[in-house]
Amino acid sequence: MLKPFLDGKKLFIEKNLDSFLNELSYPTQIAEGMKYAVLNGGKRIRPILLFMILDLFNKDEKFGVPSAAALEMIHSYSLVHDDLPALDNDDYRRGKLTTHKKFGEAEGILIGDALLTHAFYILTEKNLPLLSPEKIVEIIRITSSYAGINGMIGGQMIDIESENKKIDMETLKYIHKNKTGKLLRLPIEIGCVISEVSKEIREKLEKYADLIGLAFQIKDDILDIEGDFETLGKPIGSDAELNKATYPSLIGLDESKKLLEDIVNEAKEIIKENFSEEKGKLLIELTDYIAFRKK
Repeated sequence: MLKPFLDGKKLFIEKNLDSFLNELSYPTQIAEGMKYAVLNGGKRIRPILLFMILDLFNKDEKFGVPSAAALEMIHSYSLVHDDLPALDNDDYRRGKLTTHKKFGEAEGILIGDALLTHAFYILTEKNLPLLSPEKIVEIIRITSSYAGINGMIGGQMIDIESENKKIDMETLKYIHKNKTGKLLRLPIEIGCVISEVSKEIREKLEKYADLIGLAFQIKDDILDIEGDFETLGKPIGSDAELNKATYPSLIGLDESKKLLEDIVNEAKEIIKENFSEEKGKLLIELTDYIAFRKK
């Protein structure tokens, strides 16, 4: 059930991303670089999560298209900037040259900037025919918070500060919750806003989102040790090379795997307790997909 949904929604959002990005043509380097950075074979987990929430509450997926596209642009901008020499200094992502290696370092910075700002254009301009002004403002409020200092950027900053340092578990949790988790929680919250979900159910889904965000990051940490270039499309061992704080470095690989299993079970239990088996099936399968993926 999950694979056809993943494949179908991946094609659906990529078609819309392609359409939105094809509206841009000049300056050529920036327009082409934005397309290169976004349309590069990503898993599209964030848009898919949004569509799953809409499906959960029987809402037409068209209401989520602009937000889903904006999410991918924000996620892609973060990867473009992560790969820059001043940060992770990576040459490859998903088996292709990173954006700054393809277009130049200065261009890479501007391409990332353009993706971030264009995401907010998409959230407004493309949502106007679909959603009420109140819903659009709320979506922008959450997105700007989670993509900025109170979310991804805050997590990235503490991650950089923690390199070559011994940190405690609370600091590591902060890094993972914000650097990775907030952008996985965001599509679930947006889906709840669009679907006008009750406060009680929204809080349950937010808890689920936090758990799968943590699971996603722990799995990334494990893959950086156990993965391979052919599968991941990027060099392994980069976390250790940069002396980054990870769950395996703090509690060991075996304990990290056990923690991942516990988190996955807790996340699935939330869905089982609040939704029917038929309704919750996709989210439960997605939880396992995140935990047991190979890349």
